[in-house]
Amino acid sequence: MGLIYLLALLGSAACMLLIDFRHRLFLFRRPRAAALVLLLGTVFFLLWDVAGIGLGIFLSGESRLDTGIMLGPEMPLEEPVFLMFLVLCTMVVYTGAVRVLTHLRRPRGPRGAPAAEVGADGTGGSGR
Repeated sequence: MGLIYLLALLGSAACMLLIDFRHRLFLFRRPRAAALVLLLGTVFFLLWDVAGIGLGIFLSGESRLDTGIMLGPEMPLEEPVFLMFLVLCTMVVYTGAVRVLTHLRRPRGPRGAPAAEVGADGTGGSGR
């Protein structure tokens, strides 16, 4: 029972990766740059957590859903996994939103077709 939270995080991350894979939004669009962003974002939030733990702000509670494995004082195993998921989720949602907004702002031609697809005769580019 102590693996439920960790498995939920990993399953959620897998779902985000499937969305990313399907739409080529983040890791599957520019893998090296995305991996760097994922690493730096996770490290940033881990340092934030360490500072919060050091100041006595962040405390780890016990739960039957956690593994109980501690990486350090008040730092459960699930924390870095959660932080990596947080960064991944944020970047997939952000890049997806940028793509949707870019699509919505594209100039439209006759019948709602993007202007680039509209042919000289206004028929949608096929010339028929």
